[in-house]
Amino acid sequence: MEDSTVPERRGPPLRVAVGSTNPVKIRAAERAFSRAFQGLGVVVFGMDVESGVPPQPIGEETIRGAMNRAARALEASGADFGVGIEAGLFHFPNALTGYLELQWCALRDRAGRASLGCGPGFEQPPAIIEEVLEKGRDVEGAIDAIFGIKGIGRGEGAIGLLSKGLMDREELTESAVLMALIPFLNEGLYFKKDRSEGRFVGTRPSLYR
Repeated sequence: MEDSTVPERRGPPLRVAVGSTNPVKIRAAERAFSRAFQGLGVVVFGMDVESGVPPQPIGEETIRGAMNRAARALEASGADFGVGIEAGLFHFPNALTGYLELQWCALRDRAGRASLGCGPGFEQPPAIIEEVLEKGRDVEGAIDAIFGIKGIGRGEGAIGLLSKGLMDREELTESAVLMALIPFLNEGLYFKKDRSEGRFVGTRPSLYR
């Protein structure tokens, strides 16, 4: 049977800049990177950067916001990795409300390599979707208006509330970061070096251009 354990890597500590000061996102990134790069010290810290998208992104805006956060955190910090995390609503015609919430993670490293990953999707209640689409609130504001819970995005998250504590936002975010780390755990399968330019590219080298 093939060994599926993550191999230990040796070297100096990895510095990981998260494009947010939200402690949930920072802890989730720290957990994911510590699991992925066993044997290395991992130093994870937050950066206050702009996402470049609306407070409540819809569809592709969510991915663009994550990508912007990763790129800006890396550039501002000089870290080994930049991490961008963004949650948004995506249109799914067969969903109860027509939308699922998905949390996306974008990664970028100093070699120019980039990747994307997302966590599990779930339904928001119809009342929250109505608050977002008809009243212009973000999900956090909608939860405040309906349930009277403030700042849920910096705590258990909507997923913690709706799953009755079976999963919280930190776990959901960690899963998104782990999915984005898959190419970096299998570098030979995903990245090749462009000898003419001296940089690494994937199948979509224009991801952060």
